[in-house]
Amino acid sequence: MAFEESKVAVLEDGRLFDLFIERRESKKILNNIYKGKVQNVVPALNSAFVDIGFGKNAYLDIGDIVSAQHDEKNVEKMIKSGQNVMVQVYKEPIHNKGPKVTMDISLPGRLLVYMPFGNGTGVSRNIGDKKEYDRLKSIVTKLKKDITGGIIVRTEAEEATKTEIKNEIIYLTRLWASILERFNDAESMNLIHKDLDIVFQTVRDYFSCDVMSMYIDSQKTLKDVTDFVEVISPEFLDRIILYNGEIPIFKAYGIEEEIKGLNSNKVKLSSGGYLIIQEAESLCAIDVNSGKFMAESTQEGTAVLTNLEAAQEVARQLRIRNIGGIIVIDFIDMKKASNRQKVLETLREATKGDKAKIKIWPITKLGLIEMTRERKRKSLFSLLGDTCPVCHGLGLILSKESIFTNICYEIKQLKIDGYDGKIKIKLNPNVVGYFKEREARLRRLFNVEFDIISSAEMLHGDYTIVFE
Repeated sequence: MAFEESKVAVLEDGRLFDLFIERRESKKILNNIYKGKVQNVVPALNSAFVDIGFGKNAYLDIGDIVSAQHDEKNVEKMIKSGQNVMVQVYKEPIHNKGPKVTMDISLPGRLLVYMPFGNGTGVSRNIGDKKEYDRLKSIVTKLKKDITGGIIVRTEAEEATKTEIKNEIIYLTRLWASILERFNDAESMNLIHKDLDIVFQTVRDYFSCDVMSMYIDSQKTLKDVTDFVEVISPEFLDRIILYNGEIPIFKAYGIEEEIKGLNSNKVKLSSGGYLIIQEAESLCAIDVNSGKFMAESTQEGTAVLTNLEAAQEVARQLRIRNIGGIIVIDFIDMKKASNRQKVLETLREATKGDKAKIKIWPITKLGLIEMTRERKRKSLFSLLGDTCPVCHGLGLILSKESIFTNICYEIKQLKIDGYDGKIKIKLNPNVVGYFKEREARLRRLFNVEFDIISSAEMLHGDYTIVFE
């Protein structure tokens, strides 16, 4: 815990698999509930835009509108401009896009998710034991008779007692009643329910019997988390431990060094191969390379071993970096269909622990795998960095040769024939050496004296030309 941010790391077998960072000045709005006002309805998009007091209007799709007319297909008959609506943010603003919201509210607890406007019951498919699955289904089906709305049983409810489940249903329905009351009393475009912060979200979503211990380096946060766990799962209280080592906790566990590595798009594999991860606004491309790795006598064997390791590392990097949207992975070409299938299954198995929704398509003959990963908030790369003011996010800057050519072209356009003064060219320090080496060439081209000046104020591709 730092003054300006909270960081939570989830380690599995000593390796980092999930990383959450929440900064003091960042306005987190994911899962928050607002009393919004519909600003305009757009029939062409079958959607509406809602002002929630955030700055950018939120996008509300027709499929996320709760209406008494369930079969209505005309958005104008379902919602009106100026109407006050209760909406929940399910996707934070990304780049220049506003947040996405839904009127179909969901309230997550540790064991259950309660949906006031839903219907029926469901049990997480991650509960593989059929007997346990049926037991939980039976419990919530009987308890649901006393409430309105829908209930989904989370994986964390495995082996939970009927009393624990009943108590959570009571808590969530009371929470919903208080949200309704605040909605009726609040002015438009205001927050009416704030989701838990990153520390408590992690406790709610991750702190189960599978977790051996939770180390916290802040006395205050330790007390707050202890009070929270005492209510939701007191049986885990002895697993909460205060870290008071002299070395900062993230440094002691090697996490700080790994976070620094997230600034690079290159990820080394233990075999000697590596990944190149390139994020764009709506797509991420991942290239798998074997490097100098040659563990097998055949190219196919080397490709398979590298790809299998890469598949596991890709799944881990997607979680750590919180990469969402469309993802294309370019594995090393493999001739045998059985080998391609083996890599595909390894990737599917490696992504099972990811809490984001994932869909993976079969591997192509070119060795490509296309997949999608649920995106709810910014990727870690976007959170940690700003767009480069020199390359503007392209990842490339003008070459020195290109800058030289541009300046020559500009001087030529000025038609300086007969000019007997001196031309000063002010450049970024990294470019000056290239020009000084070609100063004689400039004199021959234009028959004039040049003064090449270094200026730290100039960006890489910028320059000024001054005639004396």
